[in-house]
Amino acid sequence: MKRFVLWVGMVLLLAACGSAADEDVTIRLMTHDSFSVSEEVLAQFTAESGVAVELFEAGDGGAMLNQAILAGESPLADVIFGIDNTFLSRALENDILLPYDSPRLADVPDALQLDDQHRALPVDYGDVCLNYDKAWFADNGLTPPQALAELAEPAYRGLTAVQNPATSTPGLAFLLVTIAEFGEDGYLDYWARLVANDVLVTSGWEEAYYGAFTAASDGDRPIVVSYASSPPAEVYFAAEPPAEAPTAAVVTDGSCFRQIEFAGILRGTEHEAAARQLIDFLLSRPFQEDVPLQMFVYPASETAVLPDVFVQHSQTPANPVTLDPARITANREAWIEAWTAVVLR
Repeated sequence: MKRFVLWVGMVLLLAACGSAADEDVTIRLMTHDSFSVSEEVLAQFTAESGVAVELFEAGDGGAMLNQAILAGESPLADVIFGIDNTFLSRALENDILLPYDSPRLADVPDALQLDDQHRALPVDYGDVCLNYDKAWFADNGLTPPQALAELAEPAYRGLTAVQNPATSTPGLAFLLVTIAEFGEDGYLDYWARLVANDVLVTSGWEEAYYGAFTAASDGDRPIVVSYASSPPAEVYFAAEPPAEAPTAAVVTDGSCFRQIEFAGILRGTEHEAAARQLIDFLLSRPFQEDVPLQMFVYPASETAVLPDVFVQHSQTPANPVTLDPARITANREAWIEAWTAVVLR
C-alpha cells in the first residue's frame, strides 16, 4: 500500500532503556516499505518493556509475505506487520503465524477481525476510493462522479487515472471493487467501456497521483484511484493548510474497497513473549493514535482519538466493499490475467 509518508530508513534499532542488559531482548519487526512510526512512540515501548525493536523493511506487501512464507519456521523476524486482507488467506494457509488472543482485541470492532484464531490481528484500515479535483470540476461546470458506472460515460472521457492491479495495491483494490459491483460476469465489460472512454493506467499509485492527477501534478486527469484519507493528507502537507481540502473522495455505496492491515507473530520465533508484547503495543493507544499521521490510514482500535485534520477533512464510506479473503486468494491471478487481456492488450 502506498502512503503519503514512507519510512525512509531500512533498519532502525532502538536500544533498551531503564533495564539491565541481561534482561533486555531485541526482536525484529518485518514490515512493508510504507510502514512508519514516530521514533518517540517506539522508544516509549522500549523504555517500558525493555524490548528493543529492529525494523526490517521487506518490500511491498506481496514481496514481504513471499519472503515470510519462503523462510518457513526459520523466520526472518519475530513479528510481521502489513499483511492485508487481499493476502490474508494466503498467509493463513501457509501457517506462518502463531495464534495470540491479545487482550487489546476487545477494543477492535468485530468487522475488522477476520481470523477467528487470532493469528492475524487487525492494526489499521483504509478505504481505496475515487478521488477528484474539486477546482477542476467547478471550473469546467461538470458534476463529480458518484458511482463507478459514470466513469464510462462520455462526459468523463479521458478524465480518470487508475493503477495496474498486477503492480499496485490500490489498483488491485479498485479491481476488486469493480468485481463486487458488476459481478464476475460483468466487470470485464465495464473495464472494456473504461478503455473505450480513454482511462489511463499507471504502474503504481505515485505515477497516477503525482504524475497524472490535476490536483497534485501538471497532469490532465481530475479523477484518480487513491484513498479516502488522501484529502486530509493534502491539507496536512500543504505549505499553507487550506480551510477546505482541495480534493474529495467518492464514498458512495459500492465505490470503495476496505483494506485492513494485520500483524502477527511469526512461527519459529525464539522470543514469543516479547513478540506478544509488541503485538499489544501495536494495538495500544499510543501506537494507534500515531497511525493516522504516519501512514494516513485509520487505527483499528476504537480507543484511539483521530487527529483534527482527519476529523475535519476525511470521509469514510458507510458501506465499503469487502470480499472473502479466501475468494481473493483463489481468484486473484485469474482476475488479473483476465483484466490484463482486456485492458492492456
